[in-house]
Amino acid sequence: MKRLALTALALAIAAPAHADTLVDNVNGITLDADGKLVRFTGLVIGSDGKVKQLLDRKDKRPERPDFKEDGKGRTLIPGLIDAHGHVMGLGFSLMLLDLSDTNSLEEAQAAIRKYAAENPEMPWIIGRGWNQEKWDLGRFPTAADLDAVVPDRAVWLERVDGHAGWANTAAMTAAKVTAASKSPEGGRIEMAAGKPSGVFVDAAMSLVDKAKPKPLARDVDRALYLAQQKLLEQGITTIADMGTTIEEWQAYRRAGDKKQLAVRIISYGGDIDNMALIAGGEPTPWLYEDRLRMVGVKLYLDGALGSRGAWLKAPYSDAPGQKGLPLLTPAQLRNKMVRASMDKFQVAIHAIGDAANAEALSAIEDLSRDLPGERRWRIEHAQVIDPVDIPRFGQSKVIASMQPVHQTSDRLMAEARLGPERLKGAYAWRSLSAAGTRLAFGSDVPVESANPFAGIAAAISRTDAAGQPFGGWRPEEAVNRETALDGFTRTAAYAGFAEDRIGTLMPGMRADFLIVETDPMLAGPDEIRRMVPLETWIGGYRYYKRKE
Repeated sequence: MKRLALTALALAIAAPAHADTLVDNVNGITLDADGKLVRFTGLVIGSDGKVKQLLDRKDKRPERPDFKEDGKGRTLIPGLIDAHGHVMGLGFSLMLLDLSDTNSLEEAQAAIRKYAAENPEMPWIIGRGWNQEKWDLGRFPTAADLDAVVPDRAVWLERVDGHAGWANTAAMTAAKVTAASKSPEGGRIEMAAGKPSGVFVDAAMSLVDKAKPKPLARDVDRALYLAQQKLLEQGITTIADMGTTIEEWQAYRRAGDKKQLAVRIISYGGDIDNMALIAGGEPTPWLYEDRLRMVGVKLYLDGALGSRGAWLKAPYSDAPGQKGLPLLTPAQLRNKMVRASMDKFQVAIHAIGDAANAEALSAIEDLSRDLPGERRWRIEHAQVIDPVDIPRFGQSKVIASMQPVHQTSDRLMAEARLGPERLKGAYAWRSLSAAGTRLAFGSDVPVESANPFAGIAAAISRTDAAGQPFGGWRPEEAVNRETALDGFTRTAAYAGFAEDRIGTLMPGMRADFLIVETDPMLAGPDEIRRMVPLETWIGGYRYYKRKE
């Protein structure tokens, strides 16, 4: 693993011993428990790191707070919650080869060649971020494309969405993949002239994954450190970690034991076995002053649009012979949901295609009749939905955990993959909300940047960083500012059974907040997109301050 020098950012939990902390002279914004906008000018934090009082201009201030911060009239908003991300994926993306900024195959090849030359000690070149759609390649890349730049070492690169991998010949040889290798259930080996081409989709990725070197514990710890640093800089105070492994959980526990876990992590096991191994017979308690909890499990029902693994009701418009890949049978899906739910674990189902979303909804409807209690079923991504299925979300009280930036990144590819008719139910935020569905917003980092302000801007405008397309893509599906902020705060907390401690700044809640220059309830999308946190506070303690 690549070694990077540690920066001076302090992550240790050093809870202030103040009787009261006063953050005053701010343009304060929060949502209350009912989602109504509340404004204030001062915030009092108790010694327990919780909000003690919201102050208006006329309210009396504490006479002698142990600590006083002058907000200088800047805006204070709740800490933003990423309802769907991959903490270690972010950390390792900061350590390994990142191709997400490349705009052509040639640029990617140059970056791979440069990285290999700078890291001659690495037995494998490992990274992620390639996107043949962004490269306008018109095809998947091949092993030959990699062999041309690194012929003597194994190269294994995940696609930007994590649902396909790209290997060179050396990697396939090490993994013992040959022309006789068969695609596993729920996966696809891309073939060319009767041989594996070098691209492996969804479950087929395991054929190469199992051969690559495993990171050492110190590498995992380093990845967590870098991920936290990046999240704090971007204003993320809590993240739902979708797909936690036992190795990653152990890293979170090591950081917590050393008082080096700053960002709150709501964890979902990567499968039933990991969930049970980590948590045992029920969700864990909150650990380290509400910084870590395993609450549920993530189940994969299909793949992604970019790799044509998303499971559709009708064939892809640009690949008439393909409908995508269901990764679980109906019986397997229901069995896993029952196993988790009987022990009170929350179930989050990855479903991108309209067939996958319909099947997830059917499974939820089937089981809800027999499983008592509040389940808070989640469907992750919910990107392409048959319009006839949209009302079913609200009827079954399913949380739609969606990533606004996916719409801006995917729109051209989605148009090609789906055709005009299926676009009516694609990234349908307002339609889902109107059907009574609660929207929890996130980023799917490292598939996209964790920057929540880009997500808020996309949610209210349906435009990308360049302001395209003019007027927004299917603008009727944009949401208002309150809904966008709610998706990154109150409902994101609710989606992880955490609304009793985070998500708003009402008295009694954890004092997680950001100081920013701009009021997001008044600014335009472009201005919101440019916003950056000046300060990030978690539990009443300032963990990050932007350099002037």
